[in-house]
Amino acid sequence: MSPHAVSRCSAVVLALSLLAGPALAAPHRSDYVDASTYLQTDAGIEAWYLLRHNLRDNFDAICGDSFCEGEYSNIQSLRYVCSVHRANGRIGMCGWSFAASDEVVDPVAGRIVARHHGWFCRSPVVAGTTMESFLDALQGDEPLYAPLPSTTTTLYEGLVDCL
Repeated sequence: MSPHAVSRCSAVVLALSLLAGPALAAPHRSDYVDASTYLQTDAGIEAWYLLRHNLRDNFDAICGDSFCEGEYSNIQSLRYVCSVHRANGRIGMCGWSFAASDEVVDPVAGRIVARHHGWFCRSPVVAGTTMESFLDALQGDEPLYAPLPSTTTTLYEGLVDCL
């Protein structure tokens, strides 16, 4: 390749990187990751998945007596997720996704009409909470009612404000 062609290629790459902005100029490493990515030990990963399982069970056990009365009687827990700072283990945010529907049968046409609703309930996690202290505080069969680290607030109380 001639020096002139190399010069033109370099100019094109420079122009593209200026037009695209920082995304093309240099790769960006994210600071926050999903908790399942952050946790590296078998014990940590097992604690995370057990916590999520127990939260789903706790919600299912109380749904009919609390949140699942009224407009939507079939609210389902979809996923509990936390963002964790890759370097220091502090939680950025945790939240719980839910979905529900209400179906009505049209008695004349036989059609079913469904309304759908979804919620993302942000958990009342105190700033500075580490993933390790979060998992320690919420281990056990009833994490929905366990006080969150550095507070007396529970995940259940966070759901009351959301659902």
